[in-house]
Amino acid sequence: MSYKILIVDDAAFMRNMIKDVFGAIPGFSVIGEASNGVEAVEKYKALQPDLVTMDIVMPLKSGIEAAREITSAHREAKIIMCSALGQESLVMEAIEAGAKDFIVKPFKAEKVQEVVNRVMGIKA
Repeated sequence: MSYKILIVDDAAFMRNMIKDVFGAIPGFSVIGEASNGVEAVEKYKALQPDLVTMDIVMPLKSGIEAAREITSAHREAKIIMCSALGQESLVMEAIEAGAKDFIVKPFKAEKVQEVVNRVMGIKA
């Protein structure tokens, strides 16, 4: 099975890092990127990815607002929030907004794969 990924982060280097992580996980392909929450919602509708990695703090619309908007229209959406250390209260808000899990930056590729497997229901 092949899973389609949408990467959302306002920092291009973070999007590239996450893309590299998914490049090393068999069965995953990055089909789109967005640099803010408004783009994230538009690209989700257009691309219908199987999984979204979403930064919390972004311009125009936060990752929490984007997650809330996506999951209210698409209950099955699987969103993993990416947050910097010290944003624990925002992570809880993101989970309440519909995110399935979170990854703390800076992250290790193994941790990303572990969270992705858990959210996607993949037995490692």
